[in-house]
Amino acid sequence: MISAEAVTGLPEVVEGTDLAALVARQVAAGDVVVLAHKVVSKSEGRIAWLSDVDITGRALALANEHGKDPRHVQVILGETAAVVAARPGVLICRTHHGFVCANAGVDTSNAPEGALVLLPRDPDASARRLRAGLPAGCAVVIADSFGRAWRLGQTDIAIGAAGLTPLDDWRGRRDRNGLELQATLIAVADQAAAAADLARGGKDSGEPVVVVRGLERFITVQDGPGAAALLRARSEDLFA
Repeated sequence: MISAEAVTGLPEVVEGTDLAALVARQVAAGDVVVLAHKVVSKSEGRIAWLSDVDITGRALALANEHGKDPRHVQVILGETAAVVAARPGVLICRTHHGFVCANAGVDTSNAPEGALVLLPRDPDASARRLRAGLPAGCAVVIADSFGRAWRLGQTDIAIGAAGLTPLDDWRGRRDRNGLELQATLIAVADQAAAAADLARGGKDSGEPVVVVRGLERFITVQDGPGAAALLRARSEDLFA
């Protein structure tokens, strides 16, 4: 059986908060601890204050074109390796991590007044540090909500992971009818992130940490390749 339970009663997270210490007593070996990226970013000081932003000409032009605050656009550009596509109000960007997402993951939701929350600089490294502070045998996933091509709505995906097999590779194995599978890669880390989001009371619930149980078969002794393993190579991306 797989279950997901939100950790309640957590205090407001600020720069320097020891997230692992906050939840360590509530988890045990075999648990997958899924954290919303915002609390990880806040604990690492990944906050951009709009009052400190210097605006470039490119940011001003994009802001005028898309009806956005030029300071917000400037922060987005600072997190962006390439602008992939744009429509009014939204910039689809490839981040320096390799994620393709709206506004390079820069968000105003649950941010301090006058500030923006950025993605962790290295989410897999963040996950490894968090795992080191938890009981042995736990895994960590750092999640964020992403839109999806061809489908409405958002779902949480893994942007960082440690101690969890990110992909369950069935290529070369056979289905129940004996057919050899050619392309089946199950995104375990993404599915854990999505399941955790369903366990929260909502985006306003103040429940950024969820414990997912029943995934012991995917937990590894080593930290593993992290969520970076989920990124499709640019050479294989038909829509890059």
